[in-house]
Amino acid sequence: MLNYNTQLKKLALPEYGRNVQQMVDHCCEIEDREERNRCAYTIIQMMDNMFVELHEESDYKHKLWDHLAIMSDFKLDIDYPYDVVKEENLNTKPVRIDYKLEPIAFRHYGKIIERMIERASEYEDGPEREALVMLIANHMKKLIYQISNEDVDDAKIFKDLSYYSHGKINLDPATHVLHEFKVVQAPQNSKKKKKK
Repeated sequence: MLNYNTQLKKLALPEYGRNVQQMVDHCCEIEDREERNRCAYTIIQMMDNMFVELHEESDYKHKLWDHLAIMSDFKLDIDYPYDVVKEENLNTKPVRIDYKLEPIAFRHYGKIIERMIERASEYEDGPEREALVMLIANHMKKLIYQISNEDVDDAKIFKDLSYYSHGKINLDPATHVLHEFKVVQAPQNSKKKKKK
């Protein structure tokens, strides 16, 4: 009678396949400790040959031994060359990281734009500050255009820029002009063959 995979026990690490799992199960049943050690080293060599890309990692051998312990359900009693992962440490949850949520005046610009405007307002007047402010203003216009796909008035951008900088950056729409952004349609591939 055939054994279907759905009827067999679930694999701990399916990437190694059922044959390697059966080898690990057999290794756990070997009575002689020396023979069990030799069997484990042979399984590690096979696992090593299966995933050559792991060789780029510095501790890949250690990972293989960890995988062997996991596949044996931590029942394999051998002389491990490394301290393998413990069963109780396998499913521990990581420590929760509290994120500092800061309020954003206009969410469509994002926090980075706020910080860039804050930094630009600290620059001394000159060509460097002017170039930075114009880059920021053009990027703000692009961000608004991505949401609305309508023509964005430069005066609106300059008003938002002044608001963010607490009046330190004031651009005049008469003397400053921002880039015009347009939606570019992707070319449509024609699947009709041309007649010769």
